[in-house]
Formats: sequence, C-alpha cells, structure tokens
Amino acid sequence: MPSPSLTRDFAKVNAGSADVCRTDCGTIISAMEMRTLQLVIQYDGARFAGWQRQPDERTVQGVLEDAMQRLCGTHVAVVGAGRTDAGVHALGQAAGLNVPDKWTPHTVRRALNAVLPKDVWIAASHEMKAEFHARYSAVSRSYRYLVGIGEDAHSPFRSGRELAFGRTLDPGLLDHCARLFTGDHSFRGFAVKGTAPETDDHHCIVQQSEWVQRTGGLAYVVKANRFLHHMVRFLVGTMLDVASGRRQSDVIERLLDAEENHEVSPPAPAHGLYLETVEYPRELYLVSA
Repeated sequence: MPSPSLTRDFAKVNAGSADVCRTDCGTIISAMEMRTLQLVIQYDGARFAGWQRQPDERTVQGVLEDAMQRLCGTHVAVVGAGRTDAGVHALGQAAGLNVPDKWTPHTVRRALNAVLPKDVWIAASHEMKAEFHARYSAVSRSYRYLVGIGEDAHSPFRSGRELAFGRTLDPGLLDHCARLFTGDHSFRGFAVKGTAPETDDHHCIVQQSEWVQRTGGLAYVVKANRFLHHMVRFLVGTMLDVASGRRQSDVIERLLDAEENHEVSPPAPAHGLYLETVEYPRELYLVSA
C-alpha cells in the first residue's frame, strides 16, 4: 500500500462546463488548480485484452484507472495516445490525466508504481500545459516489431516476445519493401476494414520504415504521424511473405493503391509488436519528473 502522504481522497463534481473536485474536507477546488500530466507507460501485453477499457476484460486502461481510483477515491480518466491490440507490448505508451494540484508528476508516478501489477510500470511522468491531449497532441508514434531467426528464437524466454520465423528471408527484399512505405500514402489496403470512417482518407505520413539487425534476428522500425488498426502487423506480415518467397514484391505497390485490403497478407502475431515512443511538441511540456 502507498503511504497516506501519497493518497488524497477527492470526488469529482460537475459545475456547469468546468470540472471541480471536492477534497475529503469538503473544500471545492476549481479546474484552475488541477494539473495535467502525461504518463509514459511500459507494459507486457501478454495478459491484457489491449489498451481500451472493456467490460469483463483486463485492459491496460482499466488497470490504470482502477489504480487511480484506489489512490484518489474517485474515477480519474486515463486517456491513451492510441489503442494497442490484445497481446501488443509497450515501451513508451503515453497517456494523459488530470489530477488535483497536490499530486505532482513525481508523487503520481511513485504512488502508481506502488499499486500497479507487475506487468505495468510508469517509466516517467511529465507536467503538461492544460491544452495537452494524449491522442490529438501527438505528432508521431514509433513501433518496433521483433522477428527471431534461428532455433533459439523458439526458447520460452523469447517466443512470447518476438516472432520466431523459420523460413529464409532475403534482406534485400525486406529493405526494398520497407522503403516503399516511406512518405504520404493511403494505407487502406493495410488496415482492418471499417475501423476508420469511410470519410477518412486512410493516409499516414511515414517518416521512418526500415529493417535493422539485432542480436538473434531482425527488427522492423516504423515511425509515422498516425497508424491504422492492425496496420503495422499487416505491413510486417506482407513483407515477410515477400522476403520469404511466398509472394511477389509488386503486391506492395498494388496494396498502396488499393481501396480494399483483399490482397494483404495475414497480420503478423501481436506478441512481436512494441509501441516504442510517442512524441509531442516540446512547447506542451511544463515540468519533467
């Protein structure tokens, strides 16, 4: 249990359009006395049904909001920079929340890490300007997908954290495919149909797309202003099919021009994917913890 100095009971009360909080002494605190915080979160996605809170499912957002309820005595919304699928991990997921002024970035981080389960950890906490929004203020997001090569990739200490791939891969084809994704493209052919509005053009601006060597295998690193549902996993699954000889490389160009996802390969498994970083404009930061 966190020490009493780290907790403070307050109840959220609506007063017109402004949010106010009532402390345990009955004192009204105006919205001007609230802090806006950004949490940088790491989690092992193996036992989570994704980020977004769902009834009767264990989710990262649900665990965080339950922890804040335990600390504060009332519901505190924790808004993520984006949703990760069931089984996807995070090294730097970002989330925003508003807390009474007494809660500093340091005390929130320390208190949360004292009550959160072992598969979630707050790596950092930053004070942000009031206009900060975890999702809409983000300027880029980066993902990394791990592919294990060789027999050792099937080890129980690795197989739940990377894709153990048993076929020979052509590194030249991997690099060629990855380069095709850079720039501003419609990724409708690499997304789950119906998860974005039809009025959405499905365009993403990809700033980085490359395969890199790592101990025991490869990693696909991709950075963009936004990502569509399952998009990274579809990219990886299709590139692996091309580089292992299952498909011709021209499928990439066709999918970048496609209005449907009929030709896309099955998505790579979720357990190899990591949300690595979320970036925000520097001017939104006030104090770093």
